Amino acid sequence: MSKLTHIDETGSASMVDVSTKPITEREASAEGLVVMALETLALIKSGNAKKGDVLGVARIAGIMAAKKTHELIPLCHPLMLSKISVELEQDDHLPGIRVRATAKLSGQTGVEMEALTAVSVACLTIYDMVKAADRTMRIEGIKLTEKRGGKSGHFRLEG
Repeated sequence: MSKLTHIDETGSASMVDVSTKPITEREASAEGLVVMALETLALIKSGNAKKGDVLGVARIAGIMAAKKTHELIPLCHPLMLSKISVELEQDDHLPGIRVRATAKLSGQTGVEMEALTAVSVACLTIYDMVKAADRTMRIEGIKLTEKRGGKSGHFRLEG
């Protein structure tokens, strides 16, 4: 495993200097799950949740969160995202919602944290909007699924 990049020679936390890195196209995707009772999923599908359009609000929350990642995660660079998408898929077999996010930019550093933040906040928003109907919900499996660009090249999570 390579040296941690956010620790300087004295052992102190520091932001990585990316000023000499070339600008390249970068993209990252992440996913997570909100597992719930089948009745809770039916409530979301029907559009009758007391707090409103659960999936619409979660999508906007995820997009907004990706844009604010540098304010939430210490040492993350503020990035000029060119795209952030959040997809929400209702899955009767979980039962629950599959949340996927993709972040893109042309820049000097990756967008993995932005994709992961979008998924995390979208999942939290779903939980918040229907928690009164289902206290047994779980947020699970938040992970990076793919990244492209930069020196480290292409990564895709298998399985």
